This record gives sequence, C-alpha cells and structure tokens, in this order.
Amino acid sequence: MTALEKITGFVRSYPGADILQHFQIDFTDQIPANGGVFPSGLVEVSRKTDLMGNVTVTNQYNFGLYYVFEKAPGDGEGAAANADWLMDFQEWVQAQSIAGAAPAFGDIPRQERVVAQNGVLYETQDEGLATYMVQLSVQFVKYFPTTDPWFI
Repeated sequence: MTALEKITGFVRSYPGADILQHFQIDFTDQIPANGGVFPSGLVEVSRKTDLMGNVTVTNQYNFGLYYVFEKAPGDGEGAAANADWLMDFQEWVQAQSIAGAAPAFGDIPRQERVVAQNGVLYETQDEGLATYMVQLSVQFVKYFPTTDPWFI
C-alpha cells in the first residue's frame, strides 16, 4: 500500500468523514461535501549513521487536506459547525497518533507521529461555499542496514 493510499484511508476512517460525499486526490470540486488530499512530498528531517554503517533516517510526509462545506455569507451557525468539524478532526488525528491507531509508514511504528494542524478557512464564495484547509504531516523512521562489504 502506498503512502497516499494509507493517508487517504486514514482520513476516511475519521468518524465525521461520512459527511464528505467525495474525497479526491489533487483535486476538490467546488460543491458542498467534497474533500481532497494534496500530497506535497517527502522531507528528510535527519540522517544518522552508526559505527557499523547502518543508516537511520527520520522522514516526514506532508499533505494538504481541503474540505468544501456550505457556508452562506453571514451564516454564523454554519461557520461554527464547519470550524467545530475541522477542530474535531485535528483532535481525532492527535488521539489516533498517540494511541498508535494511525497507519504505520516507517520501520519503528512506536516512534511515528501524525499531526493535523493549522486548520483554517481557506476561501469563501458568494454562492454559499467555503473551503477549509488542514496541514497533515506524518513523521516516521526508516532503517537502512549497511550494504558495505567492509562491515558485513
């Protein structure tokens, strides 16, 4: 399973995800109840080599999650409901990560960390739509044993 498949499956497992009728990759329709995940790649956070030549790398995947909900101009109740959904999602991701219930991406799952943060109202439209964005990152460790014949 690819990292993208893992993260989209994880996002879809959120109990509140049932309000999203469509969830796409690199695309979000401008109709209510739509979501999309936009991968922004892999970042190498750190790299350590031990005396035997084994390499331990801490990596991070970054994703942008976009959600389109109804929000009429001046509708405070709708805005509050959308913001509550966004904050609840972020808290759920944190709880899943702490409990070890998030998908594993690396070689040492207990050292993994999944974070949803910076949820924000990204854009509004006069037609009564609002797009919200959450940054989702997964930090994980990969282990690469030495292939140098000197150490083997």
